[in-house]
Amino acid sequence: MMNRFDRYRYLLENRFRNVVVSKDMQTFLLISLGAILGANLRYWIGGWAAGRFGTSFPYGNLIINITGSFILGFFMTLAVDRLLLDPRWRVLVAIGFLGSYTTFSSYTFESMSLILDNQWLPGLFNLFGSAFLGGLAVFLGIILARAI
Repeated sequence: MMNRFDRYRYLLENRFRNVVVSKDMQTFLLISLGAILGANLRYWIGGWAAGRFGTSFPYGNLIINITGSFILGFFMTLAVDRLLLDPRWRVLVAIGFLGSYTTFSSYTFESMSLILDNQWLPGLFNLFGSAFLGGLAVFLGIILARAI
């Protein structure tokens, strides 16, 4: 008689043996898994920060943006420069998890990568232009929505 673990293993090994997952589907699933984890962590940290520090300032977003930027810089350096991880890890962590946790981390990483590659003008434009133009876009969106 098989126990529960053996039955699940049997199903995975035999019943689904001929199921082939395409590279595109695998990428989609990795992004999705990372995004689920990132979105839920973002929600949890936002709620924790609001309960801990109050809601007079968006402490949750600040914590999320800073930690997300740190994690992306740390992870990408390890993944690409030090450990040479399988590219699927980048899909899972950088695109899925951190893309859902914070897009700010991608923006700051890309800006700093340009600056570190001695592309100062594009890097600074992306860094400050995104912040300024993003703020301006939010302001215009608010004005337009209030006008309707």
